[in-house]
Amino acid sequence: MTPPEPPVRPPLESDPKPANPAQPTPARKPLSRRAAIIGAVVALLLLAGMAGLAWYLTQPAATTAPAAGPGGRTGPGGGAGPGGPGGPGGPGGPGGGFGAGGRGASTVGVATAERASIAVTLDALGTVTPLATVKVRPQVSGVLDKVLFKEGQMVRAGELLATIDARQFELALAQATGQRQRDMAQLESAKVTLARFQTLLSQDSIARQEVDSQTALVKQLEGTVMVNSAAVGVAQLNLSYTRITAPISGRVGLRMVDVGNTVSSSDANGVAVITQVTPMDVVFAIPQDRVSDVLKASKTEMQVVALDRTRTGVLGSGTFASLDNQVDITTGTVKAKARFANADSALFANQFVNIQLRIRSIDNAVVVPVTAVRLGGSGDFVFVLNPAERTVSIRPVVRGQATGEKMAIASGLKVGEQVITEGADRLKEGSRVSLAGDAPRSGGRRPGASAAPGTPSASPSPASGASSPPSSSSLSSPPPSSQMSPAPPAAATSGAASLPTEPVAKAPPLPTPEQRLRMLDRVKDDPVALERRKRFFALLDKGDPEALERWKGMAQRSQSGGERPAQ
Repeated sequence: MTPPEPPVRPPLESDPKPANPAQPTPARKPLSRRAAIIGAVVALLLLAGMAGLAWYLTQPAATTAPAAGPGGRTGPGGGAGPGGPGGPGGPGGPGGGFGAGGRGASTVGVATAERASIAVTLDALGTVTPLATVKVRPQVSGVLDKVLFKEGQMVRAGELLATIDARQFELALAQATGQRQRDMAQLESAKVTLARFQTLLSQDSIARQEVDSQTALVKQLEGTVMVNSAAVGVAQLNLSYTRITAPISGRVGLRMVDVGNTVSSSDANGVAVITQVTPMDVVFAIPQDRVSDVLKASKTEMQVVALDRTRTGVLGSGTFASLDNQVDITTGTVKAKARFANADSALFANQFVNIQLRIRSIDNAVVVPVTAVRLGGSGDFVFVLNPAERTVSIRPVVRGQATGEKMAIASGLKVGEQVITEGADRLKEGSRVSLAGDAPRSGGRRPGASAAPGTPSASPSPASGASSPPSSSSLSSPPPSSQMSPAPPAAATSGAASLPTEPVAKAPPLPTPEQRLRMLDRVKDDPVALERRKRFFALLDKGDPEALERWKGMAQRSQSGGERPAQ
């Protein structure tokens, strides 16, 4: 017999569950049509925003847009040369922006080489040093009774500045005087007794010992009187020290003590500080390589000019005074001193100033602006202008002494020749240039100029646009008179006037702050060019005609060939 099966117990909650129970996957709720549309719209907006942000960050700053008109890129005569792609009405028509010669002429600034005298100077940084600076201290101790000066006051030597309570010193003087009078009376009595003893000694009525003792007493009293006299003198001197006077003439500084304070000779600050301001010395350093030049020129009086920190204002003019006798091995310079009258008190003690020492002068030198001389691979050179052909040529030169704005040319240039000072960054040998006052050339008109006289204009009217270029027949011969429809008088007058004359070019707007920042950033490493460009912007803001004409040419070249206005 088989044993009976045990009864099946129902599962409890505390029983362990199977390791991998087969659980059914819950069904995913499908999205509604409205939610799908909203998600797609949000995704498209995000993509559009990202694309716009990327375009904004990568798009360069907008330049001045070319003016559309007859002779522009939308009419006849716009393009890069005659017979280019696009036919007579497209971007290659006759009389384009670059003309028959390819690139247009660069607008430049010129200067004429002239003969003048140029000074050989030495620039240095100096420190104003007064001839004398005195800290006034009291000679005796006491209570400050009066202060008789004002801060910053100009005083003279011997002028009373302050007083100390003098009562104790007056009493000391009286005491010393009384002691002297007492000892002087004793001395007179001893002298009379000595005279009597000498008379008795001559009569042999007294012993010599008494006479000698009386003589010694007289000498002793004489010494005591001398000591008393010295004590009286000391008391008088101390009494005079209660009056504090100015030892030198100059300017008084800030007051150190007030009335009622006890002062003494050991005070570190003293009562006041007096600085002599006329004349003044300036100590500056000279490079050891220029010491020989200074020594040769020191045989005559050398002029010295003191300038302020910006080197624009003159603080004073003086003369070279002296030179030190040794070179400072740490700096390789020699200290020198110049003296200034400083009548207007423009120089202040311990002030840092720029010193310009005039060593000598070069007479009858060929002088050009500093901006005209450029440095190349073979040395210094200048661009010389050919006025007849409006071209430039490279001329090697040897530079000489230079000042702030002028430079002497030792060789390579003659008086009267014109050199390029501005706009020479893109020039080379034989480059064609134009000056600010030159009229546009017929073969190289700028964008926006009309066709040459005799060439019929086929540009469409502003109302019809420029959808298609005119046919060759319309350019070769005018239409018959029978086919010409009458036009209103105003329109006929306007059309007739537009054929033989050039349209007036619209003045370009002034450079934007972003354009100015980029133009200044290109020349930030060249201080001379940076200063020249800042002056150009200042002239533009003032409405200078030459500066406006130059900016107009730069903007038109930028529109026609994509060149950036770098000058």
